[in-house]
This record gives sequence, C-alpha cells and structure tokens, in this order.
Amino acid sequence: MAKKITQKEAKTATALQSTPNVATKTSELQIPTANPDATNNEEIVEVVAEEVMAADDELLTQEIKDNTHIFEEFFDLDYAKSLAKLLEPIDKYYFRATLIGFDEELGEFPARNNPQRPLIFVSNHSGMAFPWDGMVFASALMKMNGYRLDKAARGLASPMLSQTNLMNPFLIHNFWKRAGGIDATSLNFETMMHYGESNFLIYPEGIKGIGKGFDKRYQLQRVSSSAVRMSIKYKTDIIPFATINAEYINPFSYSLKWLDDIVQSIGIPFIPVGPLTTLILLQPWMFYFAAPAKLTYVRGKRIKPYEMIDKPFEEITLEEFREISKKIQKNMQAELSRMVEMYGQNPYDWGGFFRTILQNFSKLPYFVPIAWPFLFTEHERRYRRFKTRLAQLAEDAREAYKEAYLNEKPREESLVGLVKTATDTILKNPEVLLLYVPLVGWIPTLIKGFSREED
Repeated sequence: MAKKITQKEAKTATALQSTPNVATKTSELQIPTANPDATNNEEIVEVVAEEVMAADDELLTQEIKDNTHIFEEFFDLDYAKSLAKLLEPIDKYYFRATLIGFDEELGEFPARNNPQRPLIFVSNHSGMAFPWDGMVFASALMKMNGYRLDKAARGLASPMLSQTNLMNPFLIHNFWKRAGGIDATSLNFETMMHYGESNFLIYPEGIKGIGKGFDKRYQLQRVSSSAVRMSIKYKTDIIPFATINAEYINPFSYSLKWLDDIVQSIGIPFIPVGPLTTLILLQPWMFYFAAPAKLTYVRGKRIKPYEMIDKPFEEITLEEFREISKKIQKNMQAELSRMVEMYGQNPYDWGGFFRTILQNFSKLPYFVPIAWPFLFTEHERRYRRFKTRLAQLAEDAREAYKEAYLNEKPREESLVGLVKTATDTILKNPEVLLLYVPLVGWIPTLIKGFSREED
C-alpha cells in the first residue's frame, strides 16, 4: 500500500525544499516500461518528421486516423491492473520503490497543460539491465493513483521488446503490448499524441541508454529530438523524472560494441558483460535477474520546448530541434546529478533490506528472484483462466465477476504457498523448469524465445 508522508515528516521533503526545479511534496511507495527507443527507430522519427513538415495536412491526419488501432490493439487494461498487483509484493519486499512528486491525493500529479494531449514523461534508463526500472515505475504509478488510466503512463517502447518472446519477462507472450506498450516508431509516436485516455512514457536515450556500461551510469547518452518535436508540434509539456539506483540492478556490467551489434541483429538490445554473465549462461532465468536496488523516482520541473523557440513548427530546422534537445539534456543531466547526490548514495540500503527480510521471512519468495519465474507463469495461467471464464459468463454477470477478480488483494505467497504454486505451475506448465536447466536449458528457451506465436 502507498504510504503518504507530509513534508514535515519526510526527510526527503526537507531536502527537496532546498532544491529548486523538483516537486516539493513526497509520497513513499512500498508497492510495485522498458522502454528504450531502438536506435534505428529514433533515426526514423527524426527523418520522417522532416518529411511530415512538408506533407499535406489532410494526408497526415488520415494516416494518423488509420493508425489509431494501436490505442487498443493489444492493450488490456485488466491485465495491466493485475500486473500491478503481481508486482506489488515484489516491489514492497525487494525493490522498496519510492515515488516523489506523483501522488494525486497529495496534489502532486502533474496536470495536463493541454487537456487534449497527453503529457510526455521522460527519464534516464538503467544500463546493462532488463528494464525493471520501467516496469516498477509504470505499475507503481498506476497503483498509487487508484488504477486510473488518466493518471497512468503507457510506454513508448523499443520494437525489440516485442519482436521476440525472449525479451518478454520469463517468456510471457506479448507481455509489453498487453500491458500498454506501443512500438516506438515515428508514426506511432505522433498517433499517441491524439490518445486522450492516458499520458505516456519514453526513455529518450534509446538503446544507447539501456546499453551503456556501468562506467557510464547516470550519464545521459543522448536525448532524442522526437519528444521535443512532438511537444512543440502539439504544445504539450514534457515531465522529466530521475530514476535513481536502477543502475545497480545489474552492477559492474559493461558493453562490447561488436557483441551488441551481433545480438541486436537477432532482436536482443545488448548482452551485459560482467560478473553475472556466466550465471546467465548456466541458468536461463538469470537473463531476467535484478539485484535488490532500492528504486527511487523523483519528478523534476516540467519542460516546455514550445517556449524555447519563437518559430512556427513548420519553420524549425533539424539543427534547431537538435539544439533544443541538447539544452534539455543538459538540464536533465544537472537535475539527475543532484538527485543522485540526495538519493543515490546507498543504492541497496542493505540494512533496510535485511530488516525487511527478518520482519517478513514468510514472504521469502519475493526476496529471491529465483522464485519469480513461477510467480509470473502462475499469474499468466490464472489471468488466462479469468479471461476464459469471463467470456463464458452472461453479459450482465461479467462486470461483477471482473470487479471481484480485480479487487482481490495482491497474492502474497508464503514459503509453503510458493511450494504449492510451484507444484501447480510445474504440473500445468512444465516448460517453466527449462529456465533452471544449466546450459542445455537455453536450447528450448531460445526456441520458444524466438518462436512466432499467434496473438
């Protein structure tokens, strides 16, 4: 559950009062995308945007209309809500995330400056790690604000995340898109500017951000001009926030360009080279591993790129867009560095982590990521059973059944409960065991990971 903290009670609030450009109210979240833009797609955004400037407005409008199927094509709001409940105990006991400046009840959540257009949330991305930072943020934000879609942020994500099953957590088919993710292409980005139901989230560093090595932690690699273009064209604000400690989800891992070039050709953004690399080879589930970094998300000062240049959108040159992007990157970097000083000096908070374990030892499955494949696989089985049952009910009974399912308290498995869950999962989905088979387990994992399944 979300814990509300007043400024007088919160140490972080006191620190924020002396720091300009950052939200001054604080809320701590003890419950639970990622969403890089692929480099190729970022370039597409820049090039096509130039062409759009000269395109016929009516043709562009029709093109966007024809593309609005992306709003609901895969997105399942019920699934997104159920995922938030799955991630809640994982975050509560493992990541212990804190969101600062996002609580609607405390009046912190940023209002749209243009009611017809979504806000564009942007943040730094953790390097060399599976995108747990985006997953936890999106789910925690939804849970914090009562599962209201207008207070949520759907992710504009790299197409690499949905190209193969391997890039979906624990091989859960179509995980990202069902949870609300949209492929990051130029047309999709502009189409989402006409989506009024929620805001959306983008990591403007793209693949360069998530693929940076530990030696470049907290260093913004670039800020793609795509967000700047859309903000100026549609007169909507950019809401930056600093993601702190996520760089320690997979620490001391580095990037080898030649290796990344190879794996990107088959749909994998990068391969981290570090202490955990050997374990990934030995245990396929380790591909999704995360260390218990205490994640902190701090909202910064909103950015209004359309006030940074006195020109009509159609007259702005590519170089001018890039110059505005560089200014925004500089400001975001300065704000990020300040937040790291305030919140990033104890990335794991080992004392707090072990106290949490001792106080909640019966919840051991959430402290040990080796149990997470069973939790995610069982959640998928239960959710599919729910959808099947829902479709079988008479129309007048569906709403009550759905409400009862979605309003259930988050399942918090005990150690005994995990044994039962694991047994049930193995009996109904025995392939989950392949994630634990050393070396040989990678063969069926890769076959399933690169298979093309019907949606």
